[in-house]
Amino acid sequence: MGEIVAGRNPVRELLRAGRRGVREVLATARVASEEWLLAAALPVRSVERSQLDELAGVEHQGVVALADPYPYVDADELLAERDALVLALDEVQDPHNFGSVCRIADAVGASGVVICERRAVGVTAAVCRASAGAVEHVRVARVKTLPRWLERAKEAGAWVYLADVEGDPWHRYDYSGRVVLVFGSEGRGARRTVRAVSDAVVALEQRGRVGSLNVAAAAAALAYGVSALRQGILQPKGCS
Repeated sequence: MGEIVAGRNPVRELLRAGRRGVREVLATARVASEEWLLAAALPVRSVERSQLDELAGVEHQGVVALADPYPYVDADELLAERDALVLALDEVQDPHNFGSVCRIADAVGASGVVICERRAVGVTAAVCRASAGAVEHVRVARVKTLPRWLERAKEAGAWVYLADVEGDPWHRYDYSGRVVLVFGSEGRGARRTVRAVSDAVVALEQRGRVGSLNVAAAAAALAYGVSALRQGILQPKGCS
């Protein structure tokens, strides 16, 4: 049948990116007549909203696409550029967090996102929806063993920074060259094996009363901070 992509933005970005084939688009009569779908030059089958409710499993806004499987890439490809910035997730299971991280990666121009094959969410309809379609543009790689891949990344010249509330202030580093930012899973954080292979553990300054940020919020704050440092908008303090 094909993988489900549901919602206006996810389906629009699926068609715009052109990275995977689209087998069929189903939409309510009103959505099927919208200009962006008419311009797609694809057959659109008009169906009742109840059919989409049963098919999608997530909020669909009146449109669902049946697409080819998501095109995961080789993780090593993400380090090809000398200034590659990669976001890596250690067994993150919440599709909304994963989708949000993909949206962040797209926004900051990251080279891609690395996730675990086991005990982690992959690209699903919920992830596509949470990313507002950004996952169609961002390169996502799945690795069998994240610590082992991080070792390979270091051998390729990358610096690995693990985000953790107990780390050093993040702005002490300059983040030049190839950089991998690692974020732990919900609740448990990063595994000891991931921590052991990291070059540094970095923390975001927090002045409030809540103990920590969730994965998506931490990824947004740190990725934008690192991007600003790399563009010269901010200057590192006490560079290590």
